[in-house]
Amino acid sequence: MYREIPRKGTPGLLALVGFLVLAGISIQRLVAAAIAEDAALAVLWVVILIVAIFGLAGLFTVQPNDAKVLTLFGKYVGTVREQGLWWANPFFVKKRISLRIRNFETAKLKVNDNHSNPIEIGSIVVWKVVDSAEALFEVDDYAHFVVMQSEAAVRALAQTYPYDAHSPNEISLSTNPSEVSAALQVAVQDRLQKAGIDVIEARISHLAYAPEIASAMLRRQQAAAIIAARQRIVEGAVGMVENALVLISEKGIVTLDDERKAAMVSNLLVVLCSDRDAQPIVNTGSIYQ
Repeated sequence: MYREIPRKGTPGLLALVGFLVLAGISIQRLVAAAIAEDAALAVLWVVILIVAIFGLAGLFTVQPNDAKVLTLFGKYVGTVREQGLWWANPFFVKKRISLRIRNFETAKLKVNDNHSNPIEIGSIVVWKVVDSAEALFEVDDYAHFVVMQSEAAVRALAQTYPYDAHSPNEISLSTNPSEVSAALQVAVQDRLQKAGIDVIEARISHLAYAPEIASAMLRRQQAAAIIAARQRIVEGAVGMVENALVLISEKGIVTLDDERKAAMVSNLLVVLCSDRDAQPIVNTGSIYQ
């Protein structure tokens, strides 16, 4: 596998001045040789002038958070990361590669979750190149590689977790975004490691049931919410009834036998658990009539 080889270029300003001075001297001497009609000397200064002009082709600049990958006749020789004007062998091929942070959003993918429910899922991946040699020489097109592997990781992640949690300790796509995002980042990083890519962040940006089951799942969620609410109401009502019986007994307000306690409990539960306002009945007789 290729690994990045740090390389420092020759200061470009110094090389620029040197080649320009050499070119100027060559032109001056070439004119003098032509006047003196010295053909051999003229040819020599023409060659020197060509070398000076060709040497200028070795100048290149490196922008902040950029790098230049240098190859010589197909062989990798190093990477210049330091910004500025530099000079290197004019025969070097200098390919620019960005080291800046990038991000992209995957398409909305239709996959099945852990419970085989069809869902739509999309993600945002934030990444950057950390090894220029791996990015250029280990894969054909590292930017396209990031897109394809990220979508593959999202598909695999969606099949690992359910959309909704059906038990208290179950991790789901909809209720545990932090855990899911961390797992997605690890999955994407594992796939992109060989391309010299560092995944800074990966998170779910779109999550929904597929249209063909969305209405049915909505009714299911509504039913689950109603059941959970009813359960809390019943638990609270039982506690209130128990507290009422204890207070009545402690304060000696009235003495109730088991049958009347059962009737009182029933009436209180109906009042407290009903989703409608209770209709009071005024008893003008005794407690047993």
